[in-house]
Amino acid sequence: MTHASSRDWLDALHLASASLPVGGFAYSQGLEQACASGRVTDVASAQCWIADYLQLVVARQELPWWHAIAQACTQADWDTALELAQSLAALRETAELRLESTQMAHAMVKLYEQWLAPGDDAQLPEALKLALAHDYTAAHAALCAARGLPAEIGMSAWVWSWLDNQVLAAVKLVPLGQRHGQQMLHALKAHVPAVIEEGMRTPLDQAGCAAFGLMVASTHHETQYARLFRS
Repeated sequence: MTHASSRDWLDALHLASASLPVGGFAYSQGLEQACASGRVTDVASAQCWIADYLQLVVARQELPWWHAIAQACTQADWDTALELAQSLAALRETAELRLESTQMAHAMVKLYEQWLAPGDDAQLPEALKLALAHDYTAAHAALCAARGLPAEIGMSAWVWSWLDNQVLAAVKLVPLGQRHGQQMLHALKAHVPAVIEEGMRTPLDQAGCAAFGLMVASTHHETQYARLFRS
């Protein structure tokens, strides 16, 4: 793990906080439909669903792109960062998943002026900021790079925010007790270091996912009659 200062850890905790106003609490990323269809019914099946998503989507797609975008922004390689952000946005398989990523990204980019020193936000090309506002993972990576946050720490904040939200969604949807939610968090966080390591070492020409069950769940959710979440 790269040496991190106390400011780095505070930034990571802030970015991972449920109070960060990006709206992640409004989305279940297919989990609601998985519960409605009977695929997720208890602690074991909920943990299996989230663990599969963590290993098959987060480790193999989200984090490799996060890492590459952060590297490009750190090096002020704006053309590469722009291309990567646009490519990642194009990988959203369904209308719901794309809308989720876009809305959270818009909210994240609006926070840049609070997070960055005066003038830093202005150094980002307008075309890049427009692209970042269309994909949450890209917007998160660029902000971490601009703050000088070590990649492992920034990626940990992204993963924990996602994981915490998924478990909270499962607690509401299955439904589960709060102790069951904490039980799942303890079990699932044990996978996070390996997931981050895989995300950092995976080259983009080998990155990507084909989570067909997630895609089907997401498309069915678009017409689900009763919903708590927007995806």
